[in-house]
Amino acid sequence: MLRYIYGVDLHKFPLLRDTMFRDRARQFHDRLGWAVTVNDRGEERDQYDGLNPLYVIWEQANGRHGGSMRFLPTTGRTMVNEHFLHVTGGVRIESPLIWECTRFCLAPDAGREVTAGLVLGAGEVMAQFAVEHFVAVFDLRLARIYRVMGVEPDVIGAAGNGRNWIGLGLWEMQEAAWPRTLARLGIGRETSLGWFRASFSAPTVAPRELAVA
Repeated sequence: MLRYIYGVDLHKFPLLRDTMFRDRARQFHDRLGWAVTVNDRGEERDQYDGLNPLYVIWEQANGRHGGSMRFLPTTGRTMVNEHFLHVTGGVRIESPLIWECTRFCLAPDAGREVTAGLVLGAGEVMAQFAVEHFVAVFDLRLARIYRVMGVEPDVIGAAGNGRNWIGLGLWEMQEAAWPRTLARLGIGRETSLGWFRASFSAPTVAPRELAVA
């Protein structure tokens, strides 16, 4: 199932939280060789995890992390504006209608349904928060995943060649993507909406409210 959890609430789901950060270390540090920081608990975290982002997490039946993404509004601090301006030609992406998506991560034992679940979660965030687009930096590996899922972005910038190629994309959830994505999970829209509503049944703190207070 999908859970939508703000950073301030991750402590309520310790197993889900800990396995997510450890799976991030396995994927980004161990397998992909990114220059990321791994702490003594084997977790990959960065400064943006401290900005109270919204995490969309696929929770497996055993309560462990299956896959996840991290979202922040582009009206505040984002990776794309602080680390990837060379990909945009120096143009900052800032709009209340655009959120940044980072740290797309799959657990080592994730099934195909997990990717579909994360696509569905992104769509629900767009629909329920009135977000028109997501922006994200991606590589060729992710480009293949997006193509298979039928959710290819509009590429608005790129840098590098071959294995070093990275693109900057804008996503929107097209109407045609909803039935395909739901069918891959074998559920109806009401189930998806039920997961979303359950996540926000108690008061939560929106991104950056803690930093402003």
